[in-house]
Parts: sequence; structure tokens; C-alpha cells
Amino acid sequence: MTKPSYGGQAVIEGVMMAGPKGKAIAVRNEDNEIVYKIENKLPITQRHPAFKAPLLRGLAAFCDSLISGVKDLTWSAAQAGETEDEKLSKWDIAGSVIVSLLFAIIIFIAVPVFLATWLHPYVGDFGRSLIEGVVRAGLFIGYVALISRLNDIKRLFAYHGAEHKTINAFEAGAELTPESVSQYSRIHTRCGTSFLLMAMILMIIIFTFVGQTTALYRILIKIVLLPLIAGLAYELFRLPLKFPNSKLVKALVAPGLAMQRLTTREPDLDQLAVAIAALKAVPEFGIEPTEDTAAASNGTSIQEELLPVDENNPAFSTPNPDTEHA
Repeated sequence: MTKPSYGGQAVIEGVMMAGPKGKAIAVRNEDNEIVYKIENKLPITQRHPAFKAPLLRGLAAFCDSLISGVKDLTWSAAQAGETEDEKLSKWDIAGSVIVSLLFAIIIFIAVPVFLATWLHPYVGDFGRSLIEGVVRAGLFIGYVALISRLNDIKRLFAYHGAEHKTINAFEAGAELTPESVSQYSRIHTRCGTSFLLMAMILMIIIFTFVGQTTALYRILIKIVLLPLIAGLAYELFRLPLKFPNSKLVKALVAPGLAMQRLTTREPDLDQLAVAIAALKAVPEFGIEPTEDTAAASNGTSIQEELLPVDENNPAFSTPNPDTEHA
């Protein structure tokens, strides 16, 4: 039986880790204690089997992670003392997601399309798509490079690095201590950065065949086809799991791995301790899946508890979900 797969996300002063049976967020609060939020909730593809279909599962996973990511960031910010509110209403979440999508559409779709359309008479169809892709990638890299200069983002990227190092160490079977985990790479093949770059590359390929269109019509087509592009990018994103030694797969993920040099930073031992604590707090951490556990309850209970880690041994003090309460 294969070892369960884990993924995660950096949050404010902490890390979210997710596994087959749920997820856990660990955050270091203003008192220098590690506090937790644990969700015994199956991934969306397990809660709704229809979303297991190729292409559809990518779109479902992307939307689910976008919504839960907003919630997780809000909760972590409250624990770290940056906001007072721990929860957002459905309207708040919807508003945040819509504003984010509009920003992405304007900056990463509309701007490249208008620029490439202006140059279309000189470069042709393929040249237009290529220019769109290059401009889009340039804007994305420039945006990341710009925000990475902010102190808060530097810390967020360090927790991103801590998340990757911890998962790499776990997958290598290493001892989960900050000192041991620090020796592993902060680059990981299943990072969401790779997913975004794969989506950009697919847009170059697909829209080479769109042909003669106005800029506005081209933007509309791109928006309509975003679900398809997200689904295809997700399938490519999963290839390293199936073909880890393939040279072609390694070439496909190479741009995303290179981009992670910008979106991650080397974490300190305290940040690694938080990432390790989050991973160990994931429901049924380390238990290999079986046919019985795969068919188990699809409970969606959320357990929140502000439990301090034993500061004498922060990496090993993991909360027991049975002792926590909502």
C-alpha cells in the first residue's frame, strides 16, 4: 500500500496541511504558542464522486482550494493578531473570490490580449499567442518578485518553504524534527506554482488556433475556456505522481520548479516546527489508506482549539483531536 499523499498552503504565521482524511492549520500566535484548527473533512473528490472524472476533478479542486484558502488565511490572521475576525460570511468569501478573479482577468488576461492584438498584424496568429503568453508570464513573475520584497510576504514565503521541506522530508521517510527537515529542498513538484505556469503554457498552445478575433472576443473566449484550461493543467500537474522518472514530465514541471525559487524562502527552525506540527495534526496522519478507510465516513466536523505546543519540544507535541472541541 502506498504512503498517503499530503499537500499544503502557507498561511499567516503558519501552515495548512491536508491529507486524505482532513486538514490541519498550525499558527504561531502572539504569545509564541502554536495553535491549531483541525477539520475532519474529506477532499471534494471523495465527498462528491462525480468530481473524480478527469478535467472535472481539476476544476473542482481548484475552486475548493480557492474558497478554503480564503477561510484559512482569515483564521490564521486572527490567531496571529493581524485581524479580530476569525470567520467570514458566505458573502465575504464570495466577494473576496470574485475580486481576486476580476483582478487576475484584468492583469493576466486582458492586458496581454490587448498588447498582442495590437502587434498581431506584424507577428501573425502564433506570434500573437506567444506574445500573450510571454507578457502574461512576465507580469506574473514581476508581480511575485515585487510583492516578495514586502516583509509580510517574505515570512509567508518562508512558511511556504517550510511546508515543502516538511512534505519532502516525510516522503523521504526522514525524522520529522526541525533540524532534520531543514536539510531537505524547499522545492516540490506538486506546488500550486507549477499548476499556474502549466495553465499559462496551455493558454499559449490552445489560443494559437483561435484565429482572427477582436481583443474583446478573445478575452471572452479565454474566460469561457478557463474551466477547461484549469482541468487540463491539473491533469498535467498530477503527472509527477504517476511518472516521477519521466524526462518529459520533468521538462514540463521544470518552469514551475524554477518559479518556486521566488515563491519560497528558507525557513528558520521555528517556522519548520510549525509546519511539522501542522502535518502531524492532520487527521489520521501517517495511516496508510485501505479499502475500509477509503469507504469510511465523510464527516465534515470542524474542531478548533487554541492548544499551545510544548515549547520544550515543539515539533513533537501534536494535539489529540479526541480532546478538542468546537
